[in-house]
Amino acid sequence: MTTALFTHPDAAAHLMPQGHPERVARIEAIWAALSTPEFAALKRCDVPLIDDAALLRCHPQRYLDRVAAVAPESGWSSLDTDTHVMKDSHRAARRAAGAVVAAVDLVLSGGADNAFCAMRPPGHHAERETAMGFCILGSVAVAAKHALDVHGLRSVAVVDFDVHHGNGTQDLLWDEARAIFISTHQSPLYPGTGSVAERGAHGQIVNLPLPPGTTGQHYRQIFESHALPALKAARPELILVSAGFDAHFADPLAQLELSAADFAWITERLCDVADEFCAGRLVSTLEGGYDLDALAESVAAHVGVLMARGGLARRQDGQ
Repeated sequence: MTTALFTHPDAAAHLMPQGHPERVARIEAIWAALSTPEFAALKRCDVPLIDDAALLRCHPQRYLDRVAAVAPESGWSSLDTDTHVMKDSHRAARRAAGAVVAAVDLVLSGGADNAFCAMRPPGHHAERETAMGFCILGSVAVAAKHALDVHGLRSVAVVDFDVHHGNGTQDLLWDEARAIFISTHQSPLYPGTGSVAERGAHGQIVNLPLPPGTTGQHYRQIFESHALPALKAARPELILVSAGFDAHFADPLAQLELSAADFAWITERLCDVADEFCAGRLVSTLEGGYDLDALAESVAAHVGVLMARGGLARRQDGQ
């Protein structure tokens, strides 16, 4: 079997004002990194536009209508102080959410062992009726609800290692007993949420705030002692990953000290749990990461592990 890559030219159609950190160059750097011979074996998949039925599991129709209506024919409109839309932004956001849902369908059908969705805009800050933090639609939460409601899974886990707390994913899954949400993030930092006291309606949310200056070694200790036990206790049938690479030491928007090797280590540990509980089934989607070189290197490390681990659980079971 194989690792699937979901990406689409619409990821570059969402233009931002000059100087905005969530720029087209991010996806271009990732495309370049994943175009080298070592990634030739990736199963490259087209990305559909998500339908309203999938989005309505997380966002009400009035919000979808408002986002669709606000984009101008030229220039930008602002949904908040740093979240802007232009005429192609709505299509790009629907394509980004569609990628994660399509990846879930493919992995759960056995068409790939795991998948990475290289799309933008990101999604983990988008709340039920609020776009914020560069995010418009809550892609990973939408995919989690799709896996639960359409595929009938008993338990889904969302693990978010972006340097910023995934307040949107938390909001969208707050009442969902079948989904555990685990977030490691710098605190204090935007958006100011993610305290350990925020536990969800069913105690299924695990927030692990980290101080500025946290090293890769310290991060690994926290992940092993807190994130992994919580993840294993949930016994998920699918792991979804909000893969933000802005905890890298070179990133301009935060002050954690991780490296590409740390992101590879995190991916290995998540694959270990996926192999133990999910037959290796894991779907990852891009969130943050704003230093282009660090982003490209970190994505390559992340996807490289996914490719190396694809099919391991099946091979160990003799299937």
